[in-house]
Amino acid sequence: MTQTRIFSAPGKALLAGGYLVLDASYEAFVVALSSRMHAATSVQKTHDTTSITVKSPQFKEGEWSFKIDLTEFKQNKASLKEKDGRRNPFVESTISTILSYIQPIENYNITITIFSDSGYHSQVDSVPQSSTNKSRTFQYHSAPITEVSKTGLGSSAGLVTSLTVALLSCYNSKLDIKDEATLLKVHNLAQVAHCLAQGKVGSGFDVATATFGSIVYRRFNPSLINGLSAIEDRSKFSEALVKLVDETDWKITHNKCCLPSGIKLLMGDIVGGSETPKLVTKVLAWRKAEPEKSLELWTNLNNANMSLVSVLQNLQTISKQNPERYQLLLKYLNSHSAIEINQAASEKKLEFSELEDVIVAIRKIRKYLKQMTLATGAEIEPEEQTQLLDDTETLTGCLGGVVPGAGGYDAICILVGEESVKKISDLTKGQEKFKSVKWLDLEEQAEGIIEEDPNDFDGLI
Repeated sequence: MTQTRIFSAPGKALLAGGYLVLDASYEAFVVALSSRMHAATSVQKTHDTTSITVKSPQFKEGEWSFKIDLTEFKQNKASLKEKDGRRNPFVESTISTILSYIQPIENYNITITIFSDSGYHSQVDSVPQSSTNKSRTFQYHSAPITEVSKTGLGSSAGLVTSLTVALLSCYNSKLDIKDEATLLKVHNLAQVAHCLAQGKVGSGFDVATATFGSIVYRRFNPSLINGLSAIEDRSKFSEALVKLVDETDWKITHNKCCLPSGIKLLMGDIVGGSETPKLVTKVLAWRKAEPEKSLELWTNLNNANMSLVSVLQNLQTISKQNPERYQLLLKYLNSHSAIEINQAASEKKLEFSELEDVIVAIRKIRKYLKQMTLATGAEIEPEEQTQLLDDTETLTGCLGGVVPGAGGYDAICILVGEESVKKISDLTKGQEKFKSVKWLDLEEQAEGIIEEDPNDFDGLI
């Protein structure tokens, strides 16, 4: 019998909390995005060995197939070997982690087909293919996945998270992703698989967002996974993994938090790019060399980050408790720029002080990121990005913006009124000062893992 279930996990933009997210003393606000990674399952029981195949038909050579003798796997006699020698550390690590956790006895032929929305990768040399009912369209590339440029939305975290929940569902047909305990299990397993694949323990905000959606996030202690990765014996690893996933409090924070209705995140891709690891290395070296100064700056930056979260939550509250006033507030936003709103506030003529609160919070975040740029030598908000972000404050409907994540040259995020999104996109097209910006067709999609309708993928699988 074949069963088909399809799960998807979103991409991410770290709006507030770059660098601080590495430290469990601080929280970060991460926005889940409408670009999603989808995993479609096909399961058949077999009396032979277990076979697990992961297909990624959008990319050349996008298939990884493994035959697994479960007895040998449990006895540590066999690591996963792809039948054609192809390597995909994220696929291998996820399969190995799930099998170590479940320790299955029965054999299955499992095929999981992965689809990635167009926001994750460059669309150069790709052609669209749509499902039979036209509800899904994906870009198909002529090159292998390793040769297609990524956009930084968290494709590896999306892959690992969607593959994790898909594999779990193959061994548990009653898997319910609306159950909080199940989601936490998926999260913990995906974090382990993702860290083992990378060979290091990151902050985990990308996997947490892929699982839970838009959240205020506080990281887990890296020692949880570092201790696990040191275990070489398979049976001991499985035992420790089950204990870590099911019985250990990771002490993470993943509180639901999304943008207020009528206010959108607009992401701009900048022609250029920067290497995040080099930026992070410089920042961490500065923090070690200047502990007191860095603590003061990070405390100020954290206060600014949490101020932004607070003012956005306040707007969300107003939208529910006083919808009439909120509609007037949105109308005002969509007819004024951040500069104009700030000017009205300074002249005591602003009726909607909540909009000024957002602008002030964003400017404070930028102020401290700029201070960190100067202190560390890492180009977190380089001068070109400063000028660009200043220019966005002149756009009608825009509250301002930041360099997301670790910063650098590759992207900006701005907060805009929903009705102003198209106007801003159209208006900036012919302007010299915005010539380096390509506005992405993305928006916040606050939900994390969701289950999709298989009918929407007919003709693609």
